[in-house]
Amino acid sequence: MMTLIWLGILLLALIQYIWKTYSRYDGTGVNYLKPLPIVGNVGMMFLGKRHQAQDLDLLYTSFPDDRFVGRYEMMQSIILLRELELIKKVTIKDSEHFIDHTSLIDSSVDSIFGRILFSLNGQEWKDMRSTLSPAFTSSKMRGMVPFMIDVNKQMVGVIKNKMQAAGTDYLDIECKDLTTRYANDVIASCAFGVKVDSHTEENNEFYTNGLATALAPFRRLLALGYSTFPSVMKKFNVKVFPTESKTFFKNLVLRTMKEREKHNIFRPDMIQLLMEAKKGKLTHDEKASTETDIGFAAVEESDIGKRKVNAVWTDDDLVAQAVVFFLAGFETISTTMSFILHELAMNPDVQEKLYAEIMENEARTSGKFDYNAVQNLTYLDCVITETLRLWPPLVALDRLCVKDYNLGRANRKCKKDFIIRKGESVAISVYSIHHDPKYFPEPYKFDPDRFSEENKHNIKPMTYMPFGVGPRNCIGNFYMDIFDINFMR
Repeated sequence: MMTLIWLGILLLALIQYIWKTYSRYDGTGVNYLKPLPIVGNVGMMFLGKRHQAQDLDLLYTSFPDDRFVGRYEMMQSIILLRELELIKKVTIKDSEHFIDHTSLIDSSVDSIFGRILFSLNGQEWKDMRSTLSPAFTSSKMRGMVPFMIDVNKQMVGVIKNKMQAAGTDYLDIECKDLTTRYANDVIASCAFGVKVDSHTEENNEFYTNGLATALAPFRRLLALGYSTFPSVMKKFNVKVFPTESKTFFKNLVLRTMKEREKHNIFRPDMIQLLMEAKKGKLTHDEKASTETDIGFAAVEESDIGKRKVNAVWTDDDLVAQAVVFFLAGFETISTTMSFILHELAMNPDVQEKLYAEIMENEARTSGKFDYNAVQNLTYLDCVITETLRLWPPLVALDRLCVKDYNLGRANRKCKKDFIIRKGESVAISVYSIHHDPKYFPEPYKFDPDRFSEENKHNIKPMTYMPFGVGPRNCIGNFYMDIFDINFMR
């Protein structure tokens, strides 16, 4: 009998908790779609019936006149920002109120993946961003272009050999597999100083560990679990990433650093930059701020990233920042390159125009391809930029409120301002803004000329953000641009 009573009390407590959670927007005037118990508004996403981009777009388009709307991700209330000026305030002007991300992995659970830049918050994040920022400038990237070219030649050589063996002038290729292996080999060289050929040695150790650490749907669900039920995930010591892969990367990074120190080896890659950062020797070049960006999509570093700090680095910190390359680039870069190939196949007129530009550039430079040659490929930049608009690598951005903030009124019918509290989150649907006909006419049409020199002034601020916006934008956006340019070339 007592057991039934206690079960009844627990059930009532659960019902009250759910009711309280899902009444966050009641009486505030904030519009939202009706949530389901426990899963909130993400049930279809969990079942694989809708992608996150579609899920957020449904909410974004349901209330076209609102400045912001409400959303429930499981038992967590989230504000989805719609108005551009409000997005600018939250991410740039008043970013100190929203300087953190929703925590995905805690360092107490995973000493490596919990220390990557994205997982850090507060002063720790500021210090790490400031320390790493000089490593992600165009001047540092210039030294890595030769490594990318070598990988490119390696890939082309393998494809030519396969065509020769088949006795044809064409080859049926799974593009996602091709671009994933290319991204793997470039990251291995530029980040870890290791030469691999994933097109020939298909199951090499680097590639298999790259696949294991990629944020596949299952791992994303585990990461979401940490943001929604962190105490439960910690209690059961749930691992988002396999221990074997963590050990592999840790041993590789530390062994490489030790060898370079011992034999005084210098190679202008990420390992070298991290070694300099640990010694406090990594600084912004004075001329970096005057250099032309690689492309339209590149994002300028904020003042936070330009500060000089004296941070003490542990071995786990070093390994974590090297591993960021796999987490940020392995899947993201390969997917973007696949979409570029898809759009070129579907738009032969664009493909012909791009081919003509590349051939003209080859003739002008006598086949030489370097950082300066990249600057001349203006139409290629338009193609990449438009692909990133149609298929943004970050379909949504999130920010965690660290100080109570007045968002104003959600819509014209609201009678009072809405205060978002410390610990609550806001989201921005990048995909929805990129596909909003108010900002991009015929939004589902692939049109690189939107970003031509004659037209790019028509792009409204805050409507194009494939790599995020504000101080917490993607630190490696320069690298992704040059990866794509080198691959297409």
